[in-house]
Amino acid sequence: MRPEDLLTRAPSAEDVVRETQKLPQPSEEARESLRRSLEVASKPATPAPWPALLQEARGKMDSRYAEPATSHRGGLVGLALVVSKRAFRGVFQPFINEVLRKQVEFNESILDALATIHDVQREHVRTQALWRQELDHRLARIEAAASRGREAAPVPAETSTAKPGPTVDTASVKQTPGTSRGRSRRR
Repeated sequence: MRPEDLLTRAPSAEDVVRETQKLPQPSEEARESLRRSLEVASKPATPAPWPALLQEARGKMDSRYAEPATSHRGGLVGLALVVSKRAFRGVFQPFINEVLRKQVEFNESILDALATIHDVQREHVRTQALWRQELDHRLARIEAAASRGREAAPVPAETSTAKPGPTVDTASVKQTPGTSRGRSRRR
């Protein structure tokens, strides 16, 4: 670190650099752990397919085009309705496209935003899992060091036996009138 890299006036940058240089060098294990964490954090997110919960919405995103024309009526009436629906769609499709253009753009932008939120959330979960593994690893190292410290240190005699609690002189305890030990005045 160089003094000109720091943006401070009190303490001066030179004082901060001097104090920083007095710090002990981190262990090789700490350096390796930091290096691994930085490598994992610097990896770009892997491209993922559209989430399953958005697949159906993606298929319905373009609302300009309807399902093929059908009719529940049979015979000539049903056939006439299907033909008239197809003719109506054929004639008015350019107007329908123009009317629904902004809706389609909105649907696309909403689905893109939801997919982005999903990706960010997935990446956040991945980062949290890595962070949790690192904390578990650190905790295991601390517990191992603590157990080695307990095994090496002799246990004093007074800490190995249970200490009695403070003694209370029952004669000096004042009783509230109308109460007895363990029971309140109300019944």
